[in-house]
Amino acid sequence: MHDLVIIGAGPAGLTAALYAGRFRLKTAILEKMTAGGQILLSTAIDNYPGFPGGISTFELIDRFKKQVEDLRLEIENKEVIGISRGSDSGSLFYEIKTQDQTLKTKTVIIATGASPRRLGIPGEEKLTGRGISYCGTCDGPLFKDKDIVVVGGGNRALEEAIFLSGYAKKVNLIHRRLALRASKIVEEKARANPKINFILETVVEEIKGDNKVEAVKIRNVKTNLIDEIPCQGGFIFVGINPNTGFLKNLLEIDEGGFIITDQEMQASLPGIFACGDCRKKNLWQVVNACGEGATASASAQRYLL
Repeated sequence: MHDLVIIGAGPAGLTAALYAGRFRLKTAILEKMTAGGQILLSTAIDNYPGFPGGISTFELIDRFKKQVEDLRLEIENKEVIGISRGSDSGSLFYEIKTQDQTLKTKTVIIATGASPRRLGIPGEEKLTGRGISYCGTCDGPLFKDKDIVVVGGGNRALEEAIFLSGYAKKVNLIHRRLALRASKIVEEKARANPKINFILETVVEEIKGDNKVEAVKIRNVKTNLIDEIPCQGGFIFVGINPNTGFLKNLLEIDEGGFIITDQEMQASLPGIFACGDCRKKNLWQVVNACGEGATASASAQRYLL
């Protein structure tokens, strides 16, 4: 019987593990992919406290992992496929099911993060990996001296547009509204970049091409005028979908699939806590994911006491 199972090893899950290790809780950490989560889709983070000038996301996550490993905790590469309730002599516990084993635990922290949201338009699925990407860091070097489009208006979209401008000949940034959601300092950097062209109040309706991206069909939301932009690549940054499908109606979630918790990260079942990008909130940043991870572990320890 574990004291705690942490599902997910992004910034929130790793911080939860750090605090759990310091509380000396018998802890298992399960991560279906690579430790780090969505942050690794970006090359650097400029607004994490304590690192003037920014820090490489890979270096930051390596530091997180080192702190956890120093406490003799291991990250197991396993995907959780379900959680169920159990009871032993009246004591509530949870069974965490993976493909090859079932763990019993008194408390659970869900830190499964989120995945990039898709546009859901014709041509997107067909051309994903053939010019359509959701990670500028991963695929930017493939588009050297090419024309590309970036879809989105938040910090991630503009930061990636700036990064991609280092490779591409031209970056057309398309956003459905006139106002951008990004912070002003990021917007100022993007607008000062001569390679970035802003196409606002516009949506992408179709991605065209047979075996590779050749153009995108766009529509102005005010005039309904249709146009077509020739390009060789498209990068989509329009939000995230929480990785909560495995919960199967176990917890209370909102209409977007995000887990609803109180300020102590307590979810709708006793002994289950949630933190990071899978949790319902108003700010999705590494800094508050870490704070939530610490709070979740402290709440789990109080629950056990």
